[in-house]
Amino acid sequence: FYNANYGAEVSERLQEIILELKACALKEATILVTDLNLSAEESKWIDNEVAKLNANGCSITLQLLDHHGSGKESADRYDWYYLDTSRSATKITFDYAKEHFGLKEPSWMNHYVNVVNAVDLWKQEEVENFELGKVCMRLISEAKELNRVMFAKADNAYKLFLLDRATTFLSLANPPIELDDSIHMLKKEYFMEGENNTLDNLATRHIVNLLSEQKSKMTIYYKGYRGFLSYALGNTSIIGNGFLVANPEYDFIVDVSSRGTLSLRANNQVNVATISKEWCGGGGHPNAAGGRINGFKEQFRYGIVKEQIEKIINEKESVAGELSYKAQ
Repeated sequence: FYNANYGAEVSERLQEIILELKACALKEATILVTDLNLSAEESKWIDNEVAKLNANGCSITLQLLDHHGSGKESADRYDWYYLDTSRSATKITFDYAKEHFGLKEPSWMNHYVNVVNAVDLWKQEEVENFELGKVCMRLISEAKELNRVMFAKADNAYKLFLLDRATTFLSLANPPIELDDSIHMLKKEYFMEGENNTLDNLATRHIVNLLSEQKSKMTIYYKGYRGFLSYALGNTSIIGNGFLVANPEYDFIVDVSSRGTLSLRANNQVNVATISKEWCGGGGHPNAAGGRINGFKEQFRYGIVKEQIEKIINEKESVAGELSYKAQ
């Protein structure tokens, strides 16, 4: 399962899918794309890539289900591009799954699909479905506790959990109000492990656990010091310090934002102000510093971010100078 917003991320995800198919050497697969209006260039690219795979002995089926009028050019050119502007992509996919995959849907699903359809096509005349759809839309758009680049699977699981819980409100007397009043508790329910706490603390503990599980691929080294590299994590003061306390073998943590801003934290093991200065002319305090990488481009795959940072590290490590690591 892959998720993409508009813009450059669409091409990145298409490339990721093709790379995944090549890496796992699947001979037979279906690529199902929904709710994306591919540009003419993107459509041509994915069509060519699938054709090359099939020419090499694979049997890859490509199917796109879309409802955006701007996809007409591609829909007219490719038979795998299905376009229907009268239904939301959710409804198109629902109907397609019933027809082609023999979907045995649960009793609530048809109602829920109509809720999504009402808000996606802005059918205000369908008052009950439309109002509940607005709440569901905000339920997901504000579910930002997990970073979807670093924790794609966990982020998907979190949002699917919230939507699944939302469907239990369909039969209530006033679903939009009931769901709206319950959003905070639904979020806490997902992150709850043991005793109750604030949502911030519950989410932080969950994120620290996720970070700890990925230490092997997110570790970096600089002048003998062990660091943890995160991307667009945010809230570095709380989450970063939580990670360092839970993982004392790490000397620092650095979070890179989508704009190339660095946020570094330490716990008296190394002077991150010095690191920031050496990396990008930044600065700050011994245990909390920041800076910005000039020319950094937003990325949608963690591996590319790490490559950029490690390139900087390798360049800076070749420059003489001992790190002043005493934080006190």
